[in-house]
Amino acid sequence: MTITDTETLLSIMAKTCGHSERSRRVTYVVDSYHCLCIDKKDIIYSEIEACKRLLKYTKDKIDKRIIETEIATLKMALDLMP
Repeated sequence: MTITDTETLLSIMAKTCGHSERSRRVTYVVDSYHCLCIDKKDIIYSEIEACKRLLKYTKDKIDKRIIETEIATLKMALDLMP
C-alpha cells in the first residue's frame, strides 16, 4: 500500500448525542479513508479542533457545557502523554 502526501492528516467531525442531560456526550466521526498510521497526539489534536468547531455553532447551554468539558479532558490527556 502506498501512502501519498496528498492525503489529509485526519478529518474528524464532532457531534453531541444522548437524550437526557446525564447521557449526553460528544462523539466523533472520522471522515478519512486511511488512518492506520496516525499518532495518538494527532488524533487528540484533531478531536480538539472538531470540538472547537462544534462549540462555535452550539446554542444549547447543556451541549456547550458538555463540549467545553470534553475539550478540557482532551487537553489534560495531551498534558499527561509522554
